[in-house]
Amino acid sequence: MSTDALAAALAELPLVDHHVHGALRDDVDRAGLELMLTESDRPVPPWMTQFDSQIGFAVRRWCAPVLGLAAHAAPDDYLARRHELGAAEVTRRLLAASGIDHYLLETGYGGAEILGTDEMARASGRPVDEIVRLESVLEEVARSGVAAADLPERFRETLTARTVNAVGLKSIVAYRFGFDFDPARPADDEVTAAAGAWLAECARTGTVRVTDPVLLRFVLWSGVDRGLPIQLHAGYGDPDVELHRCDPLLLTRFIRSVQPHGVDLLLLHCYPFHRNAGYLAQVFPHVFFDVGLGVNYTGVRSDAVVAESLELAPFAKILFSSDAWGPPELHHLGALLWRRGMLRAMAPWVGSGEWDLDEAVRVARMIGHDNARRVYGLEGGA
Repeated sequence: MSTDALAAALAELPLVDHHVHGALRDDVDRAGLELMLTESDRPVPPWMTQFDSQIGFAVRRWCAPVLGLAAHAAPDDYLARRHELGAAEVTRRLLAASGIDHYLLETGYGGAEILGTDEMARASGRPVDEIVRLESVLEEVARSGVAAADLPERFRETLTARTVNAVGLKSIVAYRFGFDFDPARPADDEVTAAAGAWLAECARTGTVRVTDPVLLRFVLWSGVDRGLPIQLHAGYGDPDVELHRCDPLLLTRFIRSVQPHGVDLLLLHCYPFHRNAGYLAQVFPHVFFDVGLGVNYTGVRSDAVVAESLELAPFAKILFSSDAWGPPELHHLGALLWRRGMLRAMAPWVGSGEWDLDEAVRVARMIGHDNARRVYGLEGGA
């Protein structure tokens, strides 16, 4: 009976997805969908299919019934049904079935392919707040035309303007350099020199993409000065990352340096370093983490990832996210697999008397809802 009560409480829990991206705007063919069911940005080889993966199996098991098909529908049948319903209806059904109550949308990647904040709010019928990507703001400033000497102040002004209504910031320093950067705040003359070289390179190549470690440190510290919570992608990601340099333990000195400023740092996803992130969340009061991206891509094995996230960190330091981008299947699965992982982790503890049922429900609510509302200062937060 206690397992049934826990399952019911988890099923009804309104989730705050504290790091997510927009759903697809338009329909997509099989090749396009398969490319979005992986973190790889390389074409799927002709001798394989992404449907033969943990996430592919999860899509056919759990998303097919939401679209009116039998569980485990064949990939071609699944794609045909998606096309028949159309992108808007597929998105509406899958977002509604997720039980996500509030989205914190990171808007720095995807452009016209995906829904923006207002469109996600209309598609889901739920509140949507914005997370601003630091590196994207710097690249916007560069595209607008700026002299190297003016770049530091122009960036600070632009960041302030761009975040008037934002609830948090995000950095992809893990992708652009790695976490083994010098944690010290760079001086403005150092930033100006780096900006001169970078802007000249942008003019020469026609590509605006910041990878210089001085400029990446500059936007991070400018984010600290802005005072909003800062999300940092950690661990597993697309082929841009050098995974061994994305272990959040490499951030330890930066984390120490930020603590006196009173700014919270949120380590995103973290797989396969989620136990390391749990350690950092335990020992530093301003560090939080989630296992979002790892949950979708590990499918039926996500139970283990969710359970491992509960091992070390205080429960007030763990959050829920889907990190869904594009196919709304990822938004739906992120929530479904997290709920299931929490149930399968906690049910034996409750059943054996190690945990009280009401305490288990309280912990699930903290992680799925309350912690994000507190950290980001959302309406109705504790």
